[in-house]
Amino acid sequence: MKPPLPIDTGSLYEAQRKIHPREVSGRFNNLRVIAVIALLGLFYVMPWVQWGGRQALLFDLPARKFYVFGLTFFPQDFFLLTWLLIIAALSLFFFTALAGRLWCGYACPQTVWTEIFVWMERLAEGKRQQRMKLDKASWSFEKIWRRTAKQAMWISFALFTGYTFVGYFTAIRELTTHVTTWTLGGWEAFWILFYGFATYGNAGYMREQVCKYMCPYARFQGAMFDRDTLIIAYDTERGEPRGSRPRNVDPKTRGLGDCIDCTLCVQACPTGIDIRKGLQLECIACAACIDACDAVMDQMGYPHGLVKYTTQNATDHKPAHILRPRTIIYGSLLALLIGGFTFAVASRDLLELDVLRDRNALYRTLDDGRIENVYTVRLVNKDTAAHEMTLRVAGLRDAELDMDAASVRIEGGAVVSVPMRLRVPAGTVSGSVNIEIVAEAVDGSAHSVVSQARFLAPSSP
Repeated sequence: MKPPLPIDTGSLYEAQRKIHPREVSGRFNNLRVIAVIALLGLFYVMPWVQWGGRQALLFDLPARKFYVFGLTFFPQDFFLLTWLLIIAALSLFFFTALAGRLWCGYACPQTVWTEIFVWMERLAEGKRQQRMKLDKASWSFEKIWRRTAKQAMWISFALFTGYTFVGYFTAIRELTTHVTTWTLGGWEAFWILFYGFATYGNAGYMREQVCKYMCPYARFQGAMFDRDTLIIAYDTERGEPRGSRPRNVDPKTRGLGDCIDCTLCVQACPTGIDIRKGLQLECIACAACIDACDAVMDQMGYPHGLVKYTTQNATDHKPAHILRPRTIIYGSLLALLIGGFTFAVASRDLLELDVLRDRNALYRTLDDGRIENVYTVRLVNKDTAAHEMTLRVAGLRDAELDMDAASVRIEGGAVVSVPMRLRVPAGTVSGSVNIEIVAEAVDGSAHSVVSQARFLAPSSP
């Protein structure tokens, strides 16, 4: 009888090593700083921008209205949102095929907020070596106050982020009043805390793990890469064999490449990879390793480019192609979708008219023998300006239109429902007749909109 196989009682999972990215300076770091300031500036400032007396960007879910600068969108415009999402997805495909993961390195919300949280961590706990030393140190007064200061900044900033996020759905000035007077609604308080907690957890603690394990983009990006896609690569031919050497020694005399094996490129990487091992799915193309390596090359008197943005074809000394079937197809489809979306938004009707018959009675016979149908007229104004509208009926002979007022005023971005009674003399109509209800502006704006309806009467014997 064979002895049983040995059982490995060790842990199946390795504890995640905390990554402390090294501080770097350089042209790509400057670009990341500019991107962070610009994107966070837009996020935190836009809710306060006013347009035509209201918030420029407001997604008013209870009222089912979306305000985007001078445009007002209603639920019936949902197809435009779907269209926009398709454009966003195709843009990601096109940009990835062309420029790799530059979105991840410079514009992804996870990257942008992580940069801010790491900056606050450095402010409270010091540079990389100081933070690593503090992690290993036993608890003391200095460690407590530094960690407390960091947590205070993180929590405050996360709550402010949640408050700003909710400000896109509840008017920010109204929300501020609710916060300062402690009259927040349940849902408002929930989403401020929820989004603040998500920001705190993702950018403060999970960081690179979101990119490595949670983000689906890292998993399917390989399907969009080809040999002409922009990547960050280590020049193996130039750098190998690597090894340390004095600054004033020619590496060729020792049989060495330009890489001095300082590992600063690894220390600077926010996801903790070694770019010298080749392209890896964890690489977010932030170029921190390029800045770190270029600084070392300056100190050694070597040219830049040991680690650089390049393509696989360029690495293999083959010609690179920006225009290729993949980018041409993606670019053409994207241009068509953007053009179509722009046309659809620009040409959409700013006024909509719906006519609903009273379902309680097909028709009424009045004392004088006239036949009456009752309708509810619903006017939707997607314009920013108010309009004065009158109604008339077409396709019904001798029709009399009766309303509570001669005209209907509808404010910008508003919906108005009014009752309407339509009467015809006896014998004018038999059975069912198709008619048109026409709403026309009388304020000089030349707006006109038509809706189909039916008029019902007794059938002739």
